[in-house]
Amino acid sequence: MAPKVLVSDALSPAAVQIFKDNGIEVDFRPELGKDKDALAAAIGAYDGLAIRSATKVTEKLLESATNLKVVARAGIGVDNVDIPAASKKGVIVMNTPFGNMITTAEHAIAMMFAVARQLPEASASTHAGKWEKSKFMGVELTNKVLGVIGAGNIGGIVCDRANGLKMKVIAYDPFLSQERADKIGVTKVELDELLAKADFITLHVPLTDKTRNILSAENIAKTKKGVRIINCARGGLVDEAALAEALKSGHVAGAALDVFEVEPAKDSPVFGLPNVVCTPHLGASTSEAQENVALQVAEQMSAYLNSGEVTNALNMPSVTAEEAKIMGPWVKLAENLGSFIGQVTDEVIETVNITFNGYASELNTKALEAAVIAGIMQASNPDVNMVSAPVIAKERGMKISKTTEDATGSFDGYIKLDIQTVEKYRTIAGTVFSDGKPRFIQIKGITIDAEVGEHMLYTTNTDTPGILGKLGSMLGEHGENIANFTLGREKAGGEAIAVTLLDTPLKASTADALKETKLFRQVRPLVFNV
Repeated sequence: MAPKVLVSDALSPAAVQIFKDNGIEVDFRPELGKDKDALAAAIGAYDGLAIRSATKVTEKLLESATNLKVVARAGIGVDNVDIPAASKKGVIVMNTPFGNMITTAEHAIAMMFAVARQLPEASASTHAGKWEKSKFMGVELTNKVLGVIGAGNIGGIVCDRANGLKMKVIAYDPFLSQERADKIGVTKVELDELLAKADFITLHVPLTDKTRNILSAENIAKTKKGVRIINCARGGLVDEAALAEALKSGHVAGAALDVFEVEPAKDSPVFGLPNVVCTPHLGASTSEAQENVALQVAEQMSAYLNSGEVTNALNMPSVTAEEAKIMGPWVKLAENLGSFIGQVTDEVIETVNITFNGYASELNTKALEAAVIAGIMQASNPDVNMVSAPVIAKERGMKISKTTEDATGSFDGYIKLDIQTVEKYRTIAGTVFSDGKPRFIQIKGITIDAEVGEHMLYTTNTDTPGILGKLGSMLGEHGENIANFTLGREKAGGEAIAVTLLDTPLKASTADALKETKLFRQVRPLVFNV
């Protein structure tokens, strides 16, 4: 029997035809996306569900989806899909993360032109029958310095277009290698240098704890007077209240925002200010982008339903059903090892070598490698998954190698990471115990046995009496409850490390207090997906 797919949102006829050409039985019923009861009544008959943003794939809907194997979103955002609930049901969730890159980059360029020449205000004035030629004095883009925060897929396209406009492009991106920077024609800089030099600043990073309010009041104050700011990435990257004050004072000459802290944006501090261009999250809104993601979603779903091929999955590794039962704990270990490296490393990672020892070498090492790289990159970009991470890592010049070897030492098998930045070398190893739980067994060459949990604290210090007692007492004084504690040292008087499993996230005030003691070289709160 041919697989059946329901299209519950508006997809192009060409996408529907792709399903048919691949032998998929398809029902095109876009009205169901807005009628949750009717969708719940119909969904039980389908193997696949193709959606855009109108359809809400909730836990309740999934209860009715007795045959559903895959949900695929034509676009990158999957806020309308309950991914944990889908995972529990064994339903794969896919998206199409690369279909709207050009469209979003072009919108950023368009917004830059608009704010440089005050086009919306000049247009409104002229429509009103005024002829205020002297009022709208703009600036040229040629020879201006464009500061790009985030030089990944979309940011890289913006850099390319800006070079064509004869701008001087500088970029801040912790994962940008020199090789990649040379390829896209930009000068790598640190954030403070970008803020000080840029005539225009455009943002192209995801919203994470590290990037939230990256243009805060403090950082906006570091910018060149007369700077113009463009944000077509994510709301929350720019402190809108601080931006409004900088616009009123004249420190910022103009701003162009396609995204806002709260959407739909009904009342932003920047609304009504002169030379502020605002659009309602139109970054992906072109007919070409909408067509591209629709065609991609049809191709991906057809490949999975016909052959089991998995592309751009957000909630599973690229492994067969037979492998999944065995691979699960090892995939989680690989992701956690990568996540540790990503969270403790601030510099650009140039090389990653992954050693699969013993039993681990007999598994699907390609999937384990993808899990490692995803773990590393998710520290700065939570949207990365096992499929997209290797592609993005390669684009950014990260060199990845792997080694397989027979079992050595005390374990039947383990995974070890060795990473190199410009200045530092780091290593970590882990294994899966018989209880199916990942363990860290070595950090920086120091043997340990650390259970991996959601909230952890990693500290390093010189091995001297009293430090560990101080660590424990300070955690207690700040109300931090220790669930488990592991320590190790290089040698007496040498480097020592401690890995502490906590019941709750480490408070920022606790981390600050530990740092202020000057007893610890590193104080790193860690969060793991367990």
